[in-house]
Amino acid sequence: MKKILLNHLAASLLFIISHAAQAQTIEYSIRVDGLACPYCAYGIEKKLNQIDGITFINMDLEKGIVTVKAQDTKLEDEQLKQLFQDSGFTYRSKQVKINEQ
Repeated sequence: MKKILLNHLAASLLFIISHAAQAQTIEYSIRVDGLACPYCAYGIEKKLNQIDGITFINMDLEKGIVTVKAQDTKLEDEQLKQLFQDSGFTYRSKQVKINEQ
């Protein structure tokens, strides 16, 4: 009986931990130079959508800010620098905000 209870408790704990990890969304505000037109934004959007875990993309062309929300995915500076350079833009910086849901 103890073994069954321990197995049930372990399974419940594992479920709670995995559920908590899935409830974390990371929001990135990425500053980019050269972002001037909707066609430019579309090219970047296509590249970002190829990354697993991206759930939201928004572009502010006037401010040169790309907002990205990701689940279970971290976007590293080198990865972003390469992605924007390949698209003809200059990656400047990113701000990260973690949202617990």
